[in-house]
Amino acid sequence: MIRVLVADDHPIVRSGIVGLLTTVDDIEVVGEAADGAQAVELASALNPDLVLMDLRMPVLDGVAATEAILGTNPAIRVLVLTTYETDDLILGAIEAGASGYLLKAAPQAEIIEGVRSVAAGHTVLAPAIAATLVARLRSETVPPAGTLTARELDVLRLVAAGNSNAAIARALYIGEATVKTHLLHTFEKLEVGDRTRAVTRAMELGLL
Repeated sequence: MIRVLVADDHPIVRSGIVGLLTTVDDIEVVGEAADGAQAVELASALNPDLVLMDLRMPVLDGVAATEAILGTNPAIRVLVLTTYETDDLILGAIEAGASGYLLKAAPQAEIIEGVRSVAAGHTVLAPAIAATLVARLRSETVPPAGTLTARELDVLRLVAAGNSNAAIARALYIGEATVKTHLLHTFEKLEVGDRTRAVTRAMELGLL
């Protein structure tokens, strides 16, 4: 039996979630919280297997409540169930230790399976949430546009073509020492240590 604490500040929504979970034989709702602070208190008193957590709640929001609950008892699993899917809220919940993030608009069967999966130790993310996280991580990985200067890109393209520093200097009408300086700056920006890795990294990031 999966013992669940439901935390949501909207009575009608909370009642609907509880009603849904009580239709399932292997899930037992052991408590209901109307705000984040109450969720923390009840999680400590009831020691549920899983907290189904809303994010936007009074007194203490879902992110802070999740962090507080897991800080006291890391064995409790938290599954966020909310209507919100902004980047900051998603990342905040995941960083706080939530094991899953589903939207209230999800089919009922998906919510029930989400509870089971998270209680079993798995991570569950709604497709829209997973896509948002991937896009956010990619944007943080790729250097901002313009990180490499036009000249640094010119040098890197010639490196990719197999040219030596001397050949690059002749092609761009600059000194060989200047070529080395451009390469050093490129290495630093791409966080690599050699020419080959600089080229492959630039290709990975779509710069070449």
